Amino acid sequence: MARWIKYGAIVATGTVGFTVLTLREDKPTYDTTFRGLPPVPSRENQLKKLREKEFDVLVIGGGATGAGCALDAQTRGLAAALVDKGDFSCGTSSRSTKLIHGGIRYLQNAILKLDKEQWDLVCEALSERKHMLDAAPHLSNCIPIMIPVYQWWKLPYFYSGTVLYDLISGRARLNWSRIMSKSKTLEEFPHIKDDNLKGSVVYYDGQQNDSRMNVMLILSAAREGACTLNYTELQDIKHDEAGQVCGAVVKDVVTGEVIEVKTKAIVNATGPLTDRVRKMDDPSAEEICSPSTGVHVVLPRYYCPKNMGLLDPETSDGRVIFFLPWEGFTVAGTTDVPCKPHEGPVASQEEIDFIMKEVKTYFADAIKVRDEDVVSAWSGLRPLVRDPSAKNSAALSRNHVIEVASSGMITVAGGKWTTYRKMAEDAIDRLISEKQIEKAGPCITHKRLVEGGKGFHPNLSVQLCQEYGLEQNIAEHLAHNYGSQSHEVAKLFKESETSVHRIVPDMNYIEAEITYAVRYEYVCHLKDFIFRRTRLSFLNEASATQAIPKVCEIMGKELGWTKERVNSEIVDAVNSIKCMT
Repeated sequence: MARWIKYGAIVATGTVGFTVLTLREDKPTYDTTFRGLPPVPSRENQLKKLREKEFDVLVIGGGATGAGCALDAQTRGLAAALVDKGDFSCGTSSRSTKLIHGGIRYLQNAILKLDKEQWDLVCEALSERKHMLDAAPHLSNCIPIMIPVYQWWKLPYFYSGTVLYDLISGRARLNWSRIMSKSKTLEEFPHIKDDNLKGSVVYYDGQQNDSRMNVMLILSAAREGACTLNYTELQDIKHDEAGQVCGAVVKDVVTGEVIEVKTKAIVNATGPLTDRVRKMDDPSAEEICSPSTGVHVVLPRYYCPKNMGLLDPETSDGRVIFFLPWEGFTVAGTTDVPCKPHEGPVASQEEIDFIMKEVKTYFADAIKVRDEDVVSAWSGLRPLVRDPSAKNSAALSRNHVIEVASSGMITVAGGKWTTYRKMAEDAIDRLISEKQIEKAGPCITHKRLVEGGKGFHPNLSVQLCQEYGLEQNIAEHLAHNYGSQSHEVAKLFKESETSVHRIVPDMNYIEAEITYAVRYEYVCHLKDFIFRRTRLSFLNEASATQAIPKVCEIMGKELGWTKERVNSEIVDAVNSIKCMT
């Protein structure tokens, strides 16, 4: 406690030269009479645009940062295009802990180690946390997180840290941290061990549906006029006589068509695969990305209260583990193991066992923590990077890095989901400065709602029940996954002639979502739907497998698949789902 208070006072007064957080006060407003927007341009129209138009910037990578860059550039008046060789959010951006947070553990490191870099990261992330919650009210929420305490001296220690976390947030604070007694702690989270329990500290952070958020950013960019294409692979980067980027060659993976894209600039936002694109631009470029894997497991709902998460701040190997309610299940994680950049990371049994072991240490003896309760597991890559311009270029940074190559290509790497918008703003600012683009306006993404945000309100699910005859659980699911666009999904539901609407009996996903995703959310493959437009495969491997025939039937009719294509899609989806357990 003494150290927290001592250094907290130093930081608060700014005597060590740290920057005090500055907050933007813009806050989105909601229109409760809004009934959704017309469809965005189709994939075919986007391909036509990519062939014919010259762009100010081509963004490589359709994850959170790439989507943010395309949206930022387009809303400043630049002509932006974005390509990803896979589906949008098919990598790290769909495999997060689902938190929108400043990073309570980074704050502890910043204070105890007087680390300005981690302090700046926390300040930036806390500001961006509020923006994400405001910009996507349908896809995000505030969640209380409990820290159980089993030694008296740790109550003031953790509490002083979480209060400092609140103070740094300023007006972006979600709620004040609080101390709970032993009895109240057990009332809120009855699963945990009560032996030697002294009480708990509760603080607040944000939570999101990450791949849905990513897709909504893509749709937002497309609605503003950006050309956004999944399954479009970068094959080459073109340079002019002066060695400057002047174009790119991409391949439409769906049709096999090769397209030469005319662009004045390229932004590399490929996360853990950053160095592949950098070496495509300059084969002599030194590698800067050193990713690590983070594994999560999904457990049944009864492992965690509906509205309370838990943080284990001191695991057996010094890491932290979260237990969080999410989409009707419990997510537990994460690990942190250095690895080589690669695609399709798979959760190792060793990492799954570690998480389950930590779960057991916190839960009461009466609750049997069983390996068979793991209904799904996934691994994601954290794109940690070295800043080549820093004094200590070998040190890994938790902050994001902007690099300008000799060719003029901009690389934005590192950072975290919560700071995607600021990463994009910084990347486009640098692009405009380097290219001296006079027509570009200021960044306005901090004022903009993402797709589905306009018109979302707390009673939207009630409107859906009353106007379309939806069950309450389904209406709530649609409202919190599509926002105001849920009206369009509900219309498809009402037009359907089938009496069985759920894709699988034990989940709230409905058949109308398949049709909607194919027509309006750029779905190309069966696994796009069960992994990223919905979270079936992330939540429950068995339910995802059960859903395959119905999803394939509806998608096949919409997209005109042959019998051979249907069989291929099923095999690919089944193999991908197997990697989630």
